[in-house]
Amino acid sequence: MTDLPAGLSQLAQRYDVLLCDVWGVIHNGVGRFPDACEALRRWRAEVGPVVLISNSPRPAAAVLSQLDGLGVPRDAWSAFVTSGDATRALLAARAPGPVWTIGPDRDSPLYEGLGLTYGTVETAAFVSVTGPDDDEVETPEDYRGRLTRAAARRLPLICANPDRVVQRGDRLIYCGGALADLYAQLGGAVLMAGKPFTPIYDLSLAQGEALLGRPLDRTRVLCIGDGVITDVKGAEDHGLDCLFIAKGIHGEKALGPDGRLDAGQVAGLLKEEGVTAAHAMADLVW
Repeated sequence: MTDLPAGLSQLAQRYDVLLCDVWGVIHNGVGRFPDACEALRRWRAEVGPVVLISNSPRPAAAVLSQLDGLGVPRDAWSAFVTSGDATRALLAARAPGPVWTIGPDRDSPLYEGLGLTYGTVETAAFVSVTGPDDDEVETPEDYRGRLTRAAARRLPLICANPDRVVQRGDRLIYCGGALADLYAQLGGAVLMAGKPFTPIYDLSLAQGEALLGRPLDRTRVLCIGDGVITDVKGAEDHGLDCLFIAKGIHGEKALGPDGRLDAGQVAGLLKEEGVTAAHAMADLVW
């Protein structure tokens, strides 16, 4: 049974470390959520480490400017781990490639220093996807033809962002996971290291333990996120409790007619994907 705490402060005695999602929990790609940032700031000051764990396809160092630009305070988190960090090992193991890349230019830091060469769908040894080239207008269907050719050549596809969609302002835009889904449907092999997969959790838990300064008790680690098939499933798969934030990419599906979080709606939403969450809130607040 998922409990519905009024705020993060009610969980402060139960957990030592937070692994907190970023997009959809502390910002929406356009602006920060002040109450969420304050909740994390207070946890870090009064309770323990906050490790941000994001499915961003870029290394954490390349995402900091985005957080700063959105006004996310640096004292709201202790460390930052991304899917890009976890994915670089998969890419490096296949150097020099060549690799056919799909994704916007802003994701180029993912490949820096790995010794990769670049090719086309006809010449590449594997595919790497961070998202559509232009996520403002493109959908996975824009890539069906090229991905069909790649699958026919039996090229493995590395997806650096397992998220299928993300909220940008009041819109949902496609991410790398949606392209990976299409590739799998076409019979292609897909490899991922971000949430809900193990490599990103190994990195994040190691950061949390180092910051805590003592062996980490997994029963005292709380994951926070708005993605049922990434954040909630990833936490459950790794034996970690999760605080599900319902107003993220799932919109208002977990709210009752009065606009408040509804335990029955939450249970139904989680049941659809066959997962459970220890806790749920509409928005992250202290």
